[in-house]
Amino acid sequence: MGGPLHGVKVLEIGQALAGPLAGSIMGDMGADVIKVEKHDGGDDARLWGPPFVDGDSVMFHATNRNKRSVALDIKNPDDITKLKALARDADILIQNLRPGIVDECGIGPAVMCAENPRLIYCSIWAFGSKGPLKLAPGFDPLLQAFGAMMTITGRAEDPPTFAGAAINDKTTGMWCVIGALGALQQRARTGKGCVIDTSLFESACALVEGPLNNWHVTGKVPERHGTGSNIIVPYQVFTTADRPLCIAAGNDRLFVKLADAMGHPEWYADERFSDGRKRTVNRGALIALMEPVVAAKTRADWIGILGKAGVPCAPVNDIGELAQSEQLAAVDMLRELPGSGLKVVGLPINFDGVRPFPRTDSPKVGEHSGQGFKQA
Repeated sequence: MGGPLHGVKVLEIGQALAGPLAGSIMGDMGADVIKVEKHDGGDDARLWGPPFVDGDSVMFHATNRNKRSVALDIKNPDDITKLKALARDADILIQNLRPGIVDECGIGPAVMCAENPRLIYCSIWAFGSKGPLKLAPGFDPLLQAFGAMMTITGRAEDPPTFAGAAINDKTTGMWCVIGALGALQQRARTGKGCVIDTSLFESACALVEGPLNNWHVTGKVPERHGTGSNIIVPYQVFTTADRPLCIAAGNDRLFVKLADAMGHPEWYADERFSDGRKRTVNRGALIALMEPVVAAKTRADWIGILGKAGVPCAPVNDIGELAQSEQLAAVDMLRELPGSGLKVVGLPINFDGVRPFPRTDSPKVGEHSGQGFKQA
């Protein structure tokens, strides 16, 4: 009932997305998360809307459930004393403040771990804890740009393309949680905490791992192929008679099934397309053959035909279609926040077949200041 992290106390000193997301994940898993916010307005993400519910953005509600809020000024010596007191019995501290500010204010890892040697201190940086950009600020689109993501997304003739989801922020939040969970296991053996550093830049590098690894072998910058993969063909979105459809024939066996289902077995008999390497080299020729065939039938027709043949395919849904899909309902992904009744996407993990339910809605700024902060 309490969740796998029940009994773990987390101190979150941050705002926006990466740090609060990490805290939210731990909170969903049962941790007691105390969020430290500035007095004037709190977390900037409270204003990241519309839409707004009860005065705060939906994004803020979603990433700050299961938390208690205390308002502290980290440049005020008295409030620093209060923060250190909170950290003395905390298990994990998460901070994603402007790079360098925690050391300026006297709450960096050396200081806080001296207060509590069992503390797992997690810092989320923009560009990393070392290097010439160590103190540079960063938001997700900046790291999509610097991390080369924009240059491997979309069509070659288009300008650099931005991913709609905040993929670096969210990935970094998850890496932070993964590191903290590993550190908890290590502490169980050694009795000592540790310092964890991760960053949006390192997450971006991990996300472009394949192209980056390939460049070190070939020295070639990858081309963009619209919705298609650089290394698998056909593996992209096609235009049907009505709606777009994504087809993913991820190996030679699936390509044979695809060609048969489309009524063109000569495709896999063609030496140009006889295996995955050749199909990638001859991408343009194969796609040119496929496009008019796919365009001759509706999306629903192809989903039926390819589904029966065992060829992976999926409709290109908009957000509304996703929200109303039977599959989303079947996996019971949405959760209702107590209090506001707002529906938000839940933790994408089940424990013994059950997805965690939020225990509380997001807090008001400083709502829990002055509490004794025993386990919630």
